[in-house]
Amino acid sequence: MEDGIMDDGGLEGCIKEMGKLAKDKSQYLGMEFPSEEVAYEFYNEFGRIVGFSIRRNYCNKSKKDGVMTSRKFVCCNEGEREKDKRYTVIKNPRSETRTNCNAFMHIVFKRNLSKWIVSKFDNNHNHPLHLPQCTHLMPSQRKVCDVQGINIDIADETEISLKASHDLISVIVGGKEFVEFTRKDQKTYLRAKRQRNL
Repeated sequence: MEDGIMDDGGLEGCIKEMGKLAKDKSQYLGMEFPSEEVAYEFYNEFGRIVGFSIRRNYCNKSKKDGVMTSRKFVCCNEGEREKDKRYTVIKNPRSETRTNCNAFMHIVFKRNLSKWIVSKFDNNHNHPLHLPQCTHLMPSQRKVCDVQGINIDIADETEISLKASHDLISVIVGGKEFVEFTRKDQKTYLRAKRQRNL
């Protein structure tokens, strides 16, 4: 066994702690949220701490007035990716990331309380979870905040390259692990801005 890998519990200790979190779901059942967005933010933060990315799954709406009555948030590895029917041969197929993971949080809207309640919760994952130093790279965690957007705009206007501006932003915030987006996200942000300007 290599030095330092299993110090203070190491990876084994981390897996045991995550296992405890997965088994104890009773503390989340019945939690209340003022909105669907706040519930999403809670589950996203939970995913960041435990080590998985999340996404919105299905929602149900009332047939009478169209108000959303329930929502399911799932692990990004839930389900299977649909096969691309456009081409029979794909030169560079994307790697398969979905594993039919069953982890989810289901919320329902209680009209009499005007609140969202956690009705079902499962944190049993069938795939390895992300290490803490990598969680900022998970899709649901990556976002360009307003301040960083201003820095990206300034760098773009002064014609600094994407790599150089990303490195500069990482220095400003104290390291790459504190930058909440990748260079790909930065490129997408600039493309969306140019399209809006057009």
